[in-house]
Amino acid sequence: MPRWLPRAMVLALALYACFQLGSWAFHQLIGLLINILISFFLALAVEPAVGRMAARGMRRGVATFIVFFAVLIATAGFVALLGSMLAGQIVDMVEHFPKYLDSVISWINENFHSDLSRVEVQDSLLHSDWLQKYVQNSASGVLDVSATVLGGLFRLLTIFLFSFYFAADGPRLRRTVCSMLPPARQAEVLRAWEIAVDKTGGYLYSRGLMALVSGIAHYILLQILGVPYAPVLAVWVGLVSQFIPTIGTYLAGALPMLIAFTVDPWYAVWVLGFVVIYQQFENYVLQPKLTAKTVDIHPAVAFGSVIAGTALMGAVGALIAIPAVATLQAFLGAYVKRYEVTDDPRVHGRRERPAGDSALVRMRRALGRRQSGEPTAPTGGDGS
Repeated sequence: MPRWLPRAMVLALALYACFQLGSWAFHQLIGLLINILISFFLALAVEPAVGRMAARGMRRGVATFIVFFAVLIATAGFVALLGSMLAGQIVDMVEHFPKYLDSVISWINENFHSDLSRVEVQDSLLHSDWLQKYVQNSASGVLDVSATVLGGLFRLLTIFLFSFYFAADGPRLRRTVCSMLPPARQAEVLRAWEIAVDKTGGYLYSRGLMALVSGIAHYILLQILGVPYAPVLAVWVGLVSQFIPTIGTYLAGALPMLIAFTVDPWYAVWVLGFVVIYQQFENYVLQPKLTAKTVDIHPAVAFGSVIAGTALMGAVGALIAIPAVATLQAFLGAYVKRYEVTDDPRVHGRRERPAGDSALVRMRRALGRRQSGEPTAPTGGDGS
């Protein structure tokens, strides 16, 4: 046996063990890493406001605390207002449920020529197997729901804590990173950091603007229909549809439909139709223009980045995919050499005409002359 073979086998086993240990540690810490990534992008989003307040003489820690406190107060106020609205609507729906059921049953009997009664429908619902199974599953899943809620609150606390440290100690963090790099690389890191701040802020600005437009449009509809709590529902639709990827649109439209149904079942249909139409307008007209201008990427690239981010990291990846791709594109664009484009018609989508006649054109002309009896000119040689 060669002398190097035992040591090579030990080295290979050690490398394999280190790989397995690293893979296990990565899978165990993937949740924390995602939280840190979200915190970093949240800190980039509040960096402009914190930087302006710090430039006026305020300490960065105090400025960061004020910004996060304002965001927390706004979020808590919205959640409290929405919770009171939902509680009031649930109480009203429970009290007036027989009346709503009678109106729905009468509408079904008139339009479908059926003979339903409220007593029969209530008895069939109360004695159905799926209702009993649902109640049993709900009772057994109370602990799971409580654990999920506590886990979500702890995750939010972790994200806000890391975001506060990233925003408050941003200059110190940049100095620490730059101290480990040569001067040329330090300039590149600082430029990438500045680009990330601009693109993340632009993305949040575009989302906030689309949320404002969506809220105003839905507020006008709800006011015309006379649906109660129209301002809160409009804010709900604007925020949820823009800042919750993939399922945000469905969650945003479900609540106004439910509230409109308590007023008139047809109002829920009107709200559903408006949500669908507005969503198409937003997807194909509003969102591509705003996203392309604020983060300076093509709408197709933005759409593809959202799909890729969702496939890699789920909802978190969909939320941070566009600013991340915009930052990478802007950073690489600063180092990619550009050349002047030639004045070629094919650049503009037009085919260039040939300088001379093609062989097919010459053949057609010769055949036409022979049929008309005209002498044909020689096509090649020395003319003899």
